[in-house]
Amino acid sequence: MKLGLSIGYSRAHLDLPVQLVQRAEELGYDSVWTAEAYGTDAVTPLAYVAALTKRIKLGTGIMQLAARTPANAAMCAATVDAMAGGGRFIAGLGVSGPQIVEGWYGEPWGRPYYRYKDYVAIMRKIFRRAAPVTHEGREISLPFTGEGAMGVGKPLKSILHMNPDIPIYLGTGNEATVKLTAEIADGWLPLGFVPGSLPEYLPWLEEGFRRAGNGKNLRDFAIQASVHVEVGNDVAAALAKLKPEVALYVGGMGHRNKNFHKDMMIRRGFKDAAERIQELYLAHRKEEAIAAVPDEWVDMKSLVGPPDRIKQRFRAWEDSGATSLTVRSRQPEAIEVMAQAARLN
Repeated sequence: MKLGLSIGYSRAHLDLPVQLVQRAEELGYDSVWTAEAYGTDAVTPLAYVAALTKRIKLGTGIMQLAARTPANAAMCAATVDAMAGGGRFIAGLGVSGPQIVEGWYGEPWGRPYYRYKDYVAIMRKIFRRAAPVTHEGREISLPFTGEGAMGVGKPLKSILHMNPDIPIYLGTGNEATVKLTAEIADGWLPLGFVPGSLPEYLPWLEEGFRRAGNGKNLRDFAIQASVHVEVGNDVAAALAKLKPEVALYVGGMGHRNKNFHKDMMIRRGFKDAAERIQELYLAHRKEEAIAAVPDEWVDMKSLVGPPDRIKQRFRAWEDSGATSLTVRSRQPEAIEVMAQAARLN
């Protein structure tokens, strides 16, 4: 199983763990992944990392659709890929939530399914440079002819002769968008994927492959799962370190009635806990929300504890159907233990 390393987005101060990335590359990690919310962006750090590494792939997990037009996303991906020597960039895309889309970017929530579809189609046309780009979509059209247009928009072809095969992964989790991911994307950044969950998604993936109509199947498709890793002799203490982030995302990262992370927790059988966490978090009782996070939920989607426990539990991830596993940790020991578990060298 291939391993990736997630370095996420920085908090109050920019903190790019370059030495950790370089060590991951030395150990044989396949990819490094950045993120963005409403602070540091996902692309710029990869340009810096590209200059200080040699072969590790550079993935965005994810670029938010509302943050860029598809043309700009394609330009960003192609620019970093060219700077890195070609063949290293993975354009991971996702919608974020309506609070960020409308509150931070000032864009309408719209219809994410069709925005994904239009966005990917436009990016692929730009990458391939077969003709000046035109697109008639339900959410996005080029040239733009909507309200306020002068009516003089011109179809254009990229000046840069870019890598035409930059892979596009989608971060999705519900039935409609997972089917779409299998149909139009090269890979999947699944929300809520854990060992044993592939049978839930497999019918959706297979329907997407069927819609693609080109013989596409699981062998042609990357599933980039992710897992939190925390090495420590005390399992309970290691689980506790991961609970604040769970409380943040389940309780506060989204609207009360539109929170993907809460929905996924409910789908995995923790409805009462999810409701309680959100109730407490939105009431500004953060510490109580953290305490309400069940150990079982954290343990299900994480690898924590002594190295031997992590290595033993990693086997379930190897058998999960994912093609690669992104390690979500800034702990140097965790990077080493996971390399040993995956037998990278």
